Amino acid sequence: MKIALAADHGGFDMKQGLITRLREAGHVVRDFGAAKLDPDDDYPDYIIPLARAVAGGEADRGIVICGSGVGASVAANKVKGVRAGLCHDHYSVRQGVQDDDMNVLCLGGRVMGIEVAWDHAQTFLSASFSGAERHVRRLEKVARLECRGTP
Repeated sequence: MKIALAADHGGFDMKQGLITRLREAGHVVRDFGAAKLDPDDDYPDYIIPLARAVAGGEADRGIVICGSGVGASVAANKVKGVRAGLCHDHYSVRQGVQDDDMNVLCLGGRVMGIEVAWDHAQTFLSASFSGAERHVRRLEKVARLECRGTP
């Protein structure tokens, strides 16, 4: 699977650890930055290019990380075609993909450890959208919001 990762300073160390583990697991990983730890960087500079790559099909899924995960989630969800979710538990990660076709996982580098992040990444990448009629219907309403502002 082609996986894109991005993080600002708040998620830099976690991103580096996930990149190593994902490559060892056989995934093709594209790092959208940050390339070095810079306490003055801004998450949109890395998150938006990643979100555009996921929406454009250049990556199958994306993982974005900032200190809390909130800013990364807000930024990623501004890109049409991205369904990003901030998840702090295994259930939400799996459910986010199965029910909501989540294609970008948002994590907080300062609110969870690498082992939890790794569990979330594996769950995210192994889950599949159910395609259930009710979930498709709901996603169509969300997609219409992106186009014209009303469901």
